[in-house]
Amino acid sequence: MTLVGKIRAMRFRRVTATISIAITLLALSFNFFEKTAGSAIPRSNVLKGSKQSTGGDTNILLLGLDSRRDANGNDLPRKLLDLMHVGSSSSIGGYNTNTMILIHIPAGGKSAVAISIPRDDYVAVEGWGMQKIKEAYGLAKYTSENALIKQGVQNPQREKLSRDAGRTATISTISKLLNVPIDHFAEVNLVGFYDLATALGGIQVCLNRAVNDAQYSGAIFPAGLQTITGVQALQFVRQRHGLPNGDLDRTHRQQAFITGVITKFRTQGIFGDLGKLQSLLTVAKKDVVIDAGWDVLGFLPQAKALTGGHITFHTLPIEGYALRNKQEVNIIDIPTVQKFVHDLFYPAPKVTTSPKPGASVSPSTTPKPKPTKFNFAHLANGSSVAGSGIPCVN
Repeated sequence: MTLVGKIRAMRFRRVTATISIAITLLALSFNFFEKTAGSAIPRSNVLKGSKQSTGGDTNILLLGLDSRRDANGNDLPRKLLDLMHVGSSSSIGGYNTNTMILIHIPAGGKSAVAISIPRDDYVAVEGWGMQKIKEAYGLAKYTSENALIKQGVQNPQREKLSRDAGRTATISTISKLLNVPIDHFAEVNLVGFYDLATALGGIQVCLNRAVNDAQYSGAIFPAGLQTITGVQALQFVRQRHGLPNGDLDRTHRQQAFITGVITKFRTQGIFGDLGKLQSLLTVAKKDVVIDAGWDVLGFLPQAKALTGGHITFHTLPIEGYALRNKQEVNIIDIPTVQKFVHDLFYPAPKVTTSPKPGASVSPSTTPKPKPTKFNFAHLANGSSVAGSGIPCVN
C-alpha cells in the first residue's frame, strides 16, 4: 500500500471509530435517560383501571398544585416562599389546583388542542356537592388525611396517599364534567414554574400593558416582549389582581407561559441536547408527579410534535358570575361545555358532495361553536409579537 493509501486508511479508521464512539455514547445516554426517566420521576397509580381513549387519541391532564409543601408533606423553605412572594402552608394555599389544562393529541399526528379549565367553575364534586372545581383536590385530600391520621399513618406515606385521593377526585370531576376519558396526567407543584424557567434559562412572554402587583403576587413587569426567569415566572402565572378579567386573565397567563416553553423547546433544540434534557429531568424528579402507566421516552415523538407548534389553546366558556356560599364563582352550562370540548376534540369529518348539474351552491349552514368573550382560539385576544410566535396577554 502506498503512503497516500495508508494515510487514507488511517483517516477512515479514525472517522469510523469516532462515529462508532458517538453512536455508542448516544445509545448509552438515551438508555440512561430512559431508565432514569422511567424510575426517577414520582409516579401515581390513580389512573389504573380507568377508562382510556380509543383509536390512538390521547388526553393528558396538566395540574398545577398551589401547595406550600413538598411531596413528603414538609413546608417549603421560608426563604424560598419569601422569594416567591407567597404565604406559608398554614396561612394560605391549601391544595387548590390553580392550573388545569387538558391536552388532546389526536391519532395520526394532527394538531393538538389544549383546553384550560377556569379554577372557579362551579361544579359538582363527589361527596361535597357544588364547589369550585379547584377545591376538589384539597377537599378529598383533607378527608383522606384525617382518616389516615386516625389510622396512625405517618408522613411521607400519609402525604402520598392523601394526595392520591386529591388526584383521584380532581381527575374524576374533570372527566365527568367534560365527558371525556383522561389517559395520562402530570401534576406540577408550586415551585415547578420557578424551577422550569430557571432550567430553561428564561421564558419569553409578552404583556399588552405594564403591571404592578407588588402587594399580592409581586409581579412588576413592563409592557411588551420580555424574558422571565426564576421567581418572575411564578409571579407571572399567579397574578390575578389588577387584571381586567381576573382569574380568566390568569388562565391566559398560564397558556402564554406554556406557549413560551414550547417556543423555547422549538428554537433551542432541547430534545437534541442531552444536557438540557438532564436538567429538565432534575426538575421533573423534584416538582412533578405523573401516572404510573406513562411511557416517558415513548412520548418524546409526540412531545416533539407539540413543541413544533402543532397545538392551539382554548378556554372553557362560562355563562357568567355569581355568589355562592359567599364566594365568587363561574356559572357554566354543562351541555354547552361538553359540546364545546367534543367539537374541538372529535370534530365531525367534513362531508363534500358534488352539486347536481345546474344546481346553485350555497354556503354551509352547519352551526359552529358559538364564540364567547372567553373562547380564544389561540390565546387572550389572539395578538402576538411579529415573528416570535409569542402571544401578548393581559
